[in-house]
Amino acid sequence: MSRWTDAAIPDQTGRTVLVTGANSGLGLRTAQVLAAKGAHVLMGCRSAERGAAALRQVEGSAEVLPLDLADLSSVRAAADRVSSLDLLINNAGIMAVPHGRTVDGFERQFGTNHLGHAALTFLLLPALRQRPGARVVTVASLMHKYGRMSFDDPNWERRTYNPAAAYSQSKLANILFARELDRRCADVTSIGAHPGMTATELTNNMASAHRSSVMRIGGRLSHLFSQSVEMGALPQLYAATSPDARGGQYYGPGGFNGFRGHPAVAGMTPAARDDLAASRLWDLTVKLTGITPDLP
Repeated sequence: MSRWTDAAIPDQTGRTVLVTGANSGLGLRTAQVLAAKGAHVLMGCRSAERGAAALRQVEGSAEVLPLDLADLSSVRAAADRVSSLDLLINNAGIMAVPHGRTVDGFERQFGTNHLGHAALTFLLLPALRQRPGARVVTVASLMHKYGRMSFDDPNWERRTYNPAAAYSQSKLANILFARELDRRCADVTSIGAHPGMTATELTNNMASAHRSSVMRIGGRLSHLFSQSVEMGALPQLYAATSPDARGGQYYGPGGFNGFRGHPAVAGMTPAARDDLAASRLWDLTVKLTGITPDLP
């Protein structure tokens, strides 16, 4: 895996890929690379206008798939349009935003980053399971290290809302979900990944969304220590395409503290390796989304 780059990606001709949040940043870069390697890429985008602009930046076979992860009816409609799928990359996300609710009443970060992606994955399992070697890659974050799952109050209905803590919980949920999916679904490989510190719109949006000068300055200063989007996308591309990537594993930049560098096996906190918590989260997710996955 030493100094792995996207030049090592095998030919993707004949494969269909869905990348969420493909209108910018890591998602757009991932879509560009996979389309250039021959895949047909479904670009999951909430905004039709931004999706169309992103599509013009992709060379190869690609199309925009309308998808709003904060609305389960939109998730269902998107899944209904996919009949066969080789690879799902759960990349989209929002970060440390002010308190708000999804269309279905979930806390926005937990609802978008975890529940929306989990619902999409559940609904697409039939399409994935019919394809040999199918994979699901779920993108988490270094911030999972600060996450704690509140199974009694996952949607911050009784706790005082903290945007950073809510984001960290959602990213911890991403890893727990990826690991539990790999354990429960023998014919689909599920892998987690994170981009380290990467200069994307996520930190810009976080900075502009807050009145707090500390949050705004912190979001902007992070760019001083960030790597490029091209480098940040490598761990999820490795997880998505490398013959050496393993189910249930977690990949990220191999440099200092996982901030920068080429893909390597990434560290997980004890909370992220908690099998009981992963099983509890799976059951909670089924209950909240109302979707029971089609598993053997």
